[in-house]
This record gives sequence, structure tokens and C-alpha cells, in this order.
Amino acid sequence: MPTPFRILVPTDGSDPAAAALEHALDVAADRDATVHLLYVADTKEPSLTRLGTDVVDALEIEGQDILSDAADLADERGVTVTTDVVQGDPRELIAEFATADEYDLVAMGAHGRRGIGEYVLGSVTDYVVNRSDVPVLTVRAADDATQPFPYTDVLVPTDGSDHATAAVELGAEIGAHHGATLHLLSVVDEVPEVVDVESVQLSDQLEENLQAVLDEGAAIAERAGVDDVETTVATGTVPREVTSYADAEGIDLVVMGTHGHTGLDRHLLGSFTERLIRTSPVPVLTTREADESE
Repeated sequence: MPTPFRILVPTDGSDPAAAALEHALDVAADRDATVHLLYVADTKEPSLTRLGTDVVDALEIEGQDILSDAADLADERGVTVTTDVVQGDPRELIAEFATADEYDLVAMGAHGRRGIGEYVLGSVTDYVVNRSDVPVLTVRAADDATQPFPYTDVLVPTDGSDHATAAVELGAEIGAHHGATLHLLSVVDEVPEVVDVESVQLSDQLEENLQAVLDEGAAIAERAGVDDVETTVATGTVPREVTSYADAEGIDLVVMGTHGHTGLDRHLLGSFTERLIRTSPVPVLTTREADESE
């Protein structure tokens, strides 16, 4: 029998974490998946308090309450969940939990909080995104953000790097599953203010190189069973062009590699990934090239 799809959802009760949970439950219901709800009581935070004659950990009690509410929501949606309250460093423990042996997906809020009222999950999410060997789905809970599902339009920015190719493959798998249009986007950096023949020739060569990258990405998507693939070369900065494209084309999900090429003949995607997570109008799914070791 095939292994059931498994989703890890770390939560701290914040609005972004709640948005990530809602979206994860959509995915879980679609995939008949089990969701593991995780709350990490940060051991760097003072949390012991007296309750009557007993000394208790306030963060653990808070975590149990948060997970209980989350489990009730999952039960209403017909999604099977397990829960776990653990103590330690949230960044390290979530990254340790997020292994391919245990999970197929991690879903997290783009921001969150530590203790009572302090927002820090953003830095935790960055840490997990850059270290997890499991794809990480990040969700914003801002007024300008939406979490559409099922996905009808999936966007994959690509520069031809191994990480970007892994994102194309993942995006194609998702596109085929949902019968979605797969949009492949490559971005040529803006031409500098001082334009000379050499810089224009470089830009032309980059555009030609990136079109070849898009053609290869389209071939990957077609082999994966995607019927509708659109390719675009844009000029600008990666975060701006990805966000603009997502808004203009009604994108439901952005899939990105966590690293990318640098150098004169390639563009850097990885440094923009964290910025995009904080600004994307829709959820962002990040992935690393499978064979990388750090």
C-alpha cells in the first residue's frame, strides 16, 4: 500500500499559524493526509508559574490549549491529526522534526510569536525553510494575502539551478494533480542605468539562456502530465516580478527553490526566497534539491 501523505504543522496560536493550519487542512483533506500538530515550548522563555500548590509550565499549558483548539478544527474538517507539545529551541526542534522519513510537507505561518504577545515565528520559518529536506509551505495572514484552494494556477520562478529544477518538478507534480496551469517565469535583472554595448549583449545572452531554461522546464512539466504550461521571461527584480505576475495572472501557489545560480550567466533566486515569503499574495512552497548535503 502507498504511504499516507503526512503534514507537519508547527503552531503557536498566532494569526499566521492559524492561516497555515487552515490551508494545511485544505491540502490534507484533498490528499487524505494525516496532520501532526506541533507546539514547541521555548526553553529560553521563563515559563514556570505556581498554580495553587503546584509549579507548572505556563507555555506547555498554553501549547496544550492551542493544539486542542487546532485538533477540534481538524476534526470538523474530517482530517486525522496527532498532537505533540515539546520543550526546546523552536527553530532547531521544528527542523529536526521536519525530515523526509517522517513527513511529506511542512506548513508554517510566515510570522508568529514566542511567549505571550511576542512575534518571532518569521525567523523560525526562515530557519526551517533553509534547512528542511521536506518542502515547506508558508502562509501569510495579511489583508493582501489569500489562500486559494484547490490550485488552478501554479507559478514556478526558475533560473535553471538544481534547486529551481527541483521546484519545477514539484510544481509540475502539483499542477498535474490539480489539473492546473503551470506558469514558468525567469527574470532578467534590470539593465543598469549606465548602458553600454557589453551590458546590452549580456542582457540579450541572459534572456536567451533563460528561455532555454524555460523550454526545459516546460518539457519537465509535460512529462509530469501538465496539459497547460505558460513560459515568460520578465525584466526587473525577482521579488517584484514574481509578485506582479502572481497578481496579474491570478496565481494560487508559488513554488520556489531555496537557492539559485549566481554569476554573470545566471541569476540568484535563493536570496529572494525569504523576502518573497513575506510579501507573496498567495502561499509559497519552497523546496531544496534533493541530493544537497549541508
